[in-house]
Amino acid sequence: MKLLAAAFLLLSSLCGCAEATNEPVVGGPCEGCEYVFVDMPKTITSRAQIAPVDEKGEALVVEGTVRHSDGKAASGIVVYAYQTDAGGIYPAGSTRHGRLRGWARTDSEGHYRFATIRPGAYPGGSNPQHIHMHVIEPRKATYFIDDVHFTDDPLLTAKHRQGEESRRGGSGIGTPERDAQGVWHVRRDIVLGENVPGYR
Repeated sequence: MKLLAAAFLLLSSLCGCAEATNEPVVGGPCEGCEYVFVDMPKTITSRAQIAPVDEKGEALVVEGTVRHSDGKAASGIVVYAYQTDAGGIYPAGSTRHGRLRGWARTDSEGHYRFATIRPGAYPGGSNPQHIHMHVIEPRKATYFIDDVHFTDDPLLTAKHRQGEESRRGGSGIGTPERDAQGVWHVRRDIVLGENVPGYR
């Protein structure tokens, strides 16, 4: 049975054809977790676009590897992300998450990739720039994980950096680097269920 399930997940990750149903939410209260399933594409690949290519802002690529607690790559996992625009606003969309949102399904090596822009911090606030992330494990559960944050953000204080060892899904704090084309790149590796209450 385990072999059949593993084979199904592998095929799903290669073709992007397995649909996630509304898996139960774990990890405690989660305002807006139900939105991860709204407008979810029927076909999801390991590379996804959050912000349109003509969206105002600095181009950014967020990518990483999703792993099980034993370190093995996890294929067929859906990573959902949403964010503000360059001005720190969630532009109107079909849910309160706004229109800058996307889904990526990990490939056979557990890799996913989002192309987007750097989000703006909330206007007049002290919260650092961030990208919200959720994990959908098909036929198991969905839960939010720690946001993506950037080490070069002046609003990211020492207080925000505290508790690295207890981050949900592992640390979301990454150091962005710019390539020759001026595109920012940052990693957000994920450990399934890590520090998520009630996860089994």
